[in-house]
Amino acid sequence: MCSARDDRTARAVIRDRALELFAAQGPASVTVRQIASAAEVSPGLVIHHFGSKDGLRAMVDDHVASVFDALFAEAARGEFDLSDGASMAEVLLSELPPDSPVPAYLRRLLLSGDPAGTAVFRRWFAASRAMTGKLAERGVLSPGRDPEVRTAFLMVNDLVLLLLRDQLADVLGVDPLAPEGATRWAEEVLSVYRDGLFGKGEETS
Repeated sequence: MCSARDDRTARAVIRDRALELFAAQGPASVTVRQIASAAEVSPGLVIHHFGSKDGLRAMVDDHVASVFDALFAEAARGEFDLSDGASMAEVLLSELPPDSPVPAYLRRLLLSGDPAGTAVFRRWFAASRAMTGKLAERGVLSPGRDPEVRTAFLMVNDLVLLLLRDQLADVLGVDPLAPEGATRWAEEVLSVYRDGLFGKGEETS
């Protein structure tokens, strides 16, 4: 099979189709032939552009990292405001197309302990730390006794939406990262952060 597209765009097309397949099946389960078929190119052209499946995987990882780097840069500049209870996961993913395979691929990277996932996690933490610092400076967020742990705690709550999105949608009956579900989630999260989680218990005389 020969390339059905202009060779100047074939590299990006192959990368994007590989990303979709990796997100759906996991990189180990996908073959060069499957990627070539999805991209409507020959397997030889895949090897020509990337050298091997590992080379293509590295390019996909770099692409995903660059997507999040751009979003994290916006967060570091203070262009996202989480003071209304929205999660950073929700805000970040809202910047991606609805059918983007990036969230599913990132979920695989994080759950597998893949080095590329670890690198994105570190970038996410750095962006979250910058965000919480700015909110603390504005008096919106209390920095707590340990700002780094507080940032990690908030980040973990955000990542739950990404890592357990399907399971949460099943039990809640709504996608927590879709507009309706995100609003419902944010309202309750903001209530917990603002009012606390525990009641005063029974009054004793």
